[in-house]
Amino acid sequence: MVGVDDPPRRPQLRRADRLDLILDRDGPRCVWCGRSFAALVRPTTDHLVPRVKGGPSWLENEIAACARCNNERGHLTPVDWLAECERRGWQPDRTAVGAALTRLQDAIAERGGARRAARYLDGQLRRWS
Repeated sequence: MVGVDDPPRRPQLRRADRLDLILDRDGPRCVWCGRSFAALVRPTTDHLVPRVKGGPSWLENEIAACARCNNERGHLTPVDWLAECERRGWQPDRTAVGAALTRLQDAIAERGGARRAARYLDGQLRRWS
């Protein structure tokens, strides 16, 4: 039951609508490998903080990634996956990843909750610096 003093809940967007918003924000390329989304490169939403690590399904925790990168990343941390992408000779968008980490940190501070994600994120931001 929702109390009088509880903040209003944000309506959950459909996955396709979230993907459209994320593509508008991040652009038509995979932030990890740099490939353009086209007929053969399917865009997906990738959780920066994986859901198994407490990552929320908020727009601030999702970035545009190709299906290959999303699948191959698995539960690797953003910092570790970024290093792997660079090792492979890909062109990850460091600026977009850094902005996404900061956006998520700000969203957690504003909304509260997501304690597990906040701890995970703090570790990633320390390594990012």
